Amino acid sequence: MSPADPPSRPGRPSSRRRVTELAPQGAVDQVFLATHKQLRPNRNGQLYLQVELADRSGSITGRMWNASDEEFSAFDDGDYVRVEGMTQLYSGNLQIIIQAIGRVDPRGLDEAEFQVLSAAELQRLRGELAALLASLRPGQLRELCDETLADGPLMAAFCRSPAGVKHHHAHAGGLLEHVVNLLRLADRVAPLYPAVDRDLLLVGVLFHDLGKTLELESERGFSYTDAGQLLGHVLLGLEQLDAKIRHVEERTGRPFDAETAIRLKHMVASHHGQYEYGAPKLPMTLEALLLHHLDHMDARMAGVAQLLQNEAAMDGGWTQYQQSLGRKFFRGRS
Repeated sequence: MSPADPPSRPGRPSSRRRVTELAPQGAVDQVFLATHKQLRPNRNGQLYLQVELADRSGSITGRMWNASDEEFSAFDDGDYVRVEGMTQLYSGNLQIIIQAIGRVDPRGLDEAEFQVLSAAELQRLRGELAALLASLRPGQLRELCDETLADGPLMAAFCRSPAGVKHHHAHAGGLLEHVVNLLRLADRVAPLYPAVDRDLLLVGVLFHDLGKTLELESERGFSYTDAGQLLGHVLLGLEQLDAKIRHVEERTGRPFDAETAIRLKHMVASHHGQYEYGAPKLPMTLEALLLHHLDHMDARMAGVAQLLQNEAAMDGGWTQYQQSLGRKFFRGRS
């Protein structure tokens, strides 16, 4: 198949295997959703194409060696592509070595096969987000959430953005899913620690990753914007939080409480928990500390659960060794 194959070619969706059904050393000839494509040089300076290939079960990295500009330009992030190649284990991860890749027409495809969250699921999650935030006491924190939820373009981006491009909740709506799960956790855990301000914690959850709506381009595929590359979602999120505080002040005609604003900004700035993980500051309030640990737990659990699902078709009861986590995981043998 040539990268210039006509877009009318629909592939063979009836015989396709999901990402989680792919096993090592197997031939691949089927359709995926392409996201986050890059043209990279290897150690010898030769270019190769790297692209995330996804369906509703997960994603897998595809690599085409000695790729040309023509092959890189043959499709865009967010396109459906037909891939011919071979699966291979590399550094503990399954990947596809691509021999040919080209855009296909989505007509004739069951697009639900490539959507982790359906429109109905996204609507349900958005309703739960609003309901959890509606439980806040009347006051400035509630007004801040109302201001944010009423921002149509922001919420549209929030509901289609991933929480990451690779490690956790890396799918359309993943950011919404991650935040709703954190709100559920915060709602249950906060009463166990009476000194924690539950309302402050929930608002911190809403804003902690809001900068990802600007860090990541989510209209077609998932790639980093210029602002995302240069500033990152923490700094972008602080700017968004500050802007929403100003809007609340303008709308109500009252100054926003200075200490509350600083505490919220600190939660955004410190939620990564450690300097080496990109946190400008370490958590120094109870709410910031709790947000960091809940955020880390949800991200890690989601990432490992996806790993176990992705490797379900592999032999043996263990996953491959995960270099980034320094271990492998037991899937079980039954």
